[in-house]
Amino acid sequence: MEQERSIDRLARVTLNAAVFTIIALLCWYFRSVLVYIIAAFVVSLIGQPVMRALRRIRFKGKAVPDWLLAVLTLIIILVVLALVITQVIPIVARIAREAASGSMALPDGSILDQINGWLVSTFPSLGKDFDFVKLLVGELRNLTSVSTISGILGSVASAVASVAVGAFSTVFISFFFIKDDKLFSRIVGALVPDRIETSVGTTITEIEGLLSRYFLGLILEILGVMLIDFLLLTFVAQIGATNALGIAFIAGLLNVIPYVGPLLGEVIGVVLGVILKYTTGVGLAIDIWWFALVVLGLMLAAQLVDNFIYQPLIYSTSIKAHPLEIFIVLLIAGHVGGAVGMLVAIPAYTVVRVIASRFFYHWKPVRRLIPHREEDGGE
Repeated sequence: MEQERSIDRLARVTLNAAVFTIIALLCWYFRSVLVYIIAAFVVSLIGQPVMRALRRIRFKGKAVPDWLLAVLTLIIILVVLALVITQVIPIVARIAREAASGSMALPDGSILDQINGWLVSTFPSLGKDFDFVKLLVGELRNLTSVSTISGILGSVASAVASVAVGAFSTVFISFFFIKDDKLFSRIVGALVPDRIETSVGTTITEIEGLLSRYFLGLILEILGVMLIDFLLLTFVAQIGATNALGIAFIAGLLNVIPYVGPLLGEVIGVVLGVILKYTTGVGLAIDIWWFALVVLGLMLAAQLVDNFIYQPLIYSTSIKAHPLEIFIVLLIAGHVGGAVGMLVAIPAYTVVRVIASRFFYHWKPVRRLIPHREEDGGE
């Protein structure tokens, strides 16, 4: 009898492993479709608050149909995205072109002239005519040259078809997810056993709520960092509103990447600020070295506001995790997947955390990690 039980357990384990392997292979084979579904799910999480706000609208005392509200929500999201692409990105491109096309004569006795002399004396192989600032601008000019841009456009053109299919698929799937906020949970519920379907539905609802707050908070964080950088660079560094908007846009986007992104944004901001000062003459009337320090200090100030105000509000209130948890998760994700891993670390950890609290709370590590589970959660 005991032997028969062992054989039955082994058969069940083998069958489960085979089913899991088949599912994993199917997911890998149709990974592009899964990417579209996940992207649509994220768009729906961002759009649900807009959808809820639009549902309050009444036309002659009657509620507007959900399909029309879903269309309006998608239009709002796409219009905002189009505004960013058509208004802000050209500003960034113009800054790069101006920096690449301007003259870069170094004033005698400047700190850059001293640094250049130190490099030549330390590394004689560079030659007496070496000018590292001109070298930097030359590389920037190459990046914005016609041949480089043509090559990039050629590569982009070859992928237009797949991008168009992906964009259309994402928008199409997003429409149904936004129209029916329970659709995703019903799809997942249809794939799980009946005994855990209710718990799975509750889990997905909680995950959707947490991730929706997280992504909306992330957008507000980007806008907040951009606003502070824009104001400081415009009114303190005096580099002009257009230039400040371009640099602030870069810093805000890179700020999405934890730890590495803000540092990269500050470096790019300082480099662009210094190049703009030499090529166009904008900025405070001080030595270039001090100007670079001013720009760096202003962007660091914006980052401190983000670290001590924005991030605690977003991470603590949205995913309800301890800051030390988030830090360790980001370190692991950065080690495994680099910048991309850090980008998806927090949403992925949120999903794992909620699932663990619902289905594996009897495990001691989970109880210690998540001491305050929701009362309606199942084990």
